[in-house]
Amino acid sequence: MNPLRVVVWGENVHEHKNPKVAAVYPDGMHNAIAAGIRELLPTAEVGTATLQESDHGLSEVRLAATDVLVWWGHMAHDKVEDKVVDQVQKRVLEGMGLIVLHSGHYSKIFKRLLGTSCSLTWREADERERLWVCNPGHPIAKGIDRCFELAQEEMYGEPFGIPSPDEQVFISWFEGGEVFRSGNCWHRGNGKIFYFRPGHETYPTYFDKNVRRVIANAVEWARPQGQWIDSCPNVKVPLEPIKPKA
Repeated sequence: MNPLRVVVWGENVHEHKNPKVAAVYPDGMHNAIAAGIRELLPTAEVGTATLQESDHGLSEVRLAATDVLVWWGHMAHDKVEDKVVDQVQKRVLEGMGLIVLHSGHYSKIFKRLLGTSCSLTWREADERERLWVCNPGHPIAKGIDRCFELAQEEMYGEPFGIPSPDEQVFISWFEGGEVFRSGNCWHRGNGKIFYFRPGHETYPTYFDKNVRRVIANAVEWARPQGQWIDSCPNVKVPLEPIKPKA
């Protein structure tokens, strides 16, 4: 089997504007996420891309050679070029997996593929998050206990403006009382999509062993199972003869 080809896309803006974020992620969040995938999937080929690169690092050639794309964005959603969104959407429909993290819920690509507002409620109060496994038999939950906790996270709360997930893997409870559908799966075209909630930029969430395990599991789950090319051909020659109608 060919190695799984993964690209971790990071907005890479907070790290240069906020000293607190730079202290937590001196090499950037995208590199921390990529390091976790490399650690748990040592045979995978894992690269990174950022907003600042040409085509945001996601040219048609790069995307054609990508099996799973992991996406983190927040304060620069509007800076992502529509042509790149078009290219990513095309690849997901063809079969590329897409893992959307935390504030990527408001990214152009996530809203485009889900077709809804993807809005939610939120609060920054350094509160505890407990993530419960809703579906212990799901591949994304492999190696995770019935729940795990993050000591400090940003709260996301319901209502979450998403279409009903095809599968729900996690639900979060927060110290302030809110709950949130924090691990959700969809299929679009031939591609698989997973949204995973944790990952506020000022907390070391992407060094947490459980968070890293979930992301690695999701990358494995989202790997292409085949490829469909949307060419919309005009099939003029039928497989079986068509009898003339009287």
